Amino acid sequence: MAQGLAVSDVVNVTVTLSPTAAPTRNFGAGMLIGSTDVIDVNERIRSYSSMTDVGGDFGTTDPEFIAATRHFSQSPTPAILYIGRWAQTASHGTLRGGVLNAPEQLMSAWTSVTAGAFRIDIDGSTKSVSGLNFSTALNLPGVAAIIDAGLTGGSVTWDANSGRFVVKSDTTGTSSTVGYAVAPVSGTDISTQLKLTTGLAGTSVPGIAAESLVAACQAFVDKSGDWYAAEVLPTVSNDVFLAAALYIEALGKKRIIGTTINSTTVLDNTLTTDLASVCKAANLKRTFLQYSASSYAIASFFGRAATVDFTGSKTTLTMKFKTEPGVAAETLTETQAATLKSKNCNVFVNYDNSTAIIQEGVMSNGYFFDEVQGLDWLENFIQTEVWNLLYTSKTKIPQTNAGMSLIATKIENCLQQGVVNGLIAPGVWNADGFGALENGDYLETGYYVYHADISTQSQADREARKSVTFQVAVKLAGAVHFVLTLVSVNR
Repeated sequence: MAQGLAVSDVVNVTVTLSPTAAPTRNFGAGMLIGSTDVIDVNERIRSYSSMTDVGGDFGTTDPEFIAATRHFSQSPTPAILYIGRWAQTASHGTLRGGVLNAPEQLMSAWTSVTAGAFRIDIDGSTKSVSGLNFSTALNLPGVAAIIDAGLTGGSVTWDANSGRFVVKSDTTGTSSTVGYAVAPVSGTDISTQLKLTTGLAGTSVPGIAAESLVAACQAFVDKSGDWYAAEVLPTVSNDVFLAAALYIEALGKKRIIGTTINSTTVLDNTLTTDLASVCKAANLKRTFLQYSASSYAIASFFGRAATVDFTGSKTTLTMKFKTEPGVAAETLTETQAATLKSKNCNVFVNYDNSTAIIQEGVMSNGYFFDEVQGLDWLENFIQTEVWNLLYTSKTKIPQTNAGMSLIATKIENCLQQGVVNGLIAPGVWNADGFGALENGDYLETGYYVYHADISTQSQADREARKSVTFQVAVKLAGAVHFVLTLVSVNR
């Protein structure tokens, strides 16, 4: 049957989908930097949404597990936590098998194997594993234990969180390697069932030599752009931490780094060689420190900051007066508290009214933590919104005053959200002015956006397709940390 003429010859309809806008960053994404040999140096970073997930990978005595409990114990509960692997000591060669689906994990598929075998290269030497009898195994960790007992030169474990077998060389360093499994000379081949063969297993990761904390941070930056706050768990020397802090400070993409100071030398006002004093002297605005006798207290500190939702209303906070679940509060003398304050070192401290709070909530250079985090969010929000204006426009943003107004409106919308969430508030502008803004003017909205007329733009900038320069004044809402009350009594 003839179809007839196409309707599009008369009525032509074209549907165009706009590009998907770029998202803003998550400034509540903390990353614990640990050295426990769970995450290999190829994967480097793994994300977790709950303590259940963390417990599937790490033991209860591992630093990463303990720190994660501090992070997730906050209320409200943070939505995400990253854990990054630092090869503080030389790492093992590792092969992670393919993920087993539900039927492949049924024990009936394993207990029927009574003479399993396979071959695998470890450190360049072929290891033959045979005579594997899984008939008495109760679970997949038990299967892994039976294989492990029959393997020389390496170890086999079951990764319950990912649902796969993992093989590691007993040696460490650059010569430590694990190849892919192949069929045995005799016996029941289980190399494919283990999913340790080429095409089924993950990437074979050779060991590496011990690396510096800076090198690990570089690897984390290269691996993921999602994390914001790096929290160093191992105790390291001042020089090691300072080098990493200086690296974070110099990054173009805004990030911060922190650690817990357990040494009481930071309480001595006569010493200037402790980590807090060293970081203050270096004027680091992207480093946050906390003194605590409790291990990994810094994870609780950022865990609270991680809950800020900058897209909400009245959601910003100051870190002072907050609590740290699971962390023992310190009982300090007035002199010791004053010493920590002078060194810009935070502390969770007891007060004589049966309460305990974080104070002062600052970075190593004295900037308030919430302002650094908030302004990092604001910078990224403006950057992302203006990018999306250019990226999603069906035509173009012209180099006209109308085009500049479109950009200015996007910037103002971002600033308005800063007012809504409590970062920005009306106030007196006490800095040099620009445009129509003068020192001493009252910013009724809490912000002011200025750009010159397009006619003032240089020909070179116009030919380079640049916009005019946008200048933004922002008045921060601040936060009350101290109250002075004068009471006069008359009899």
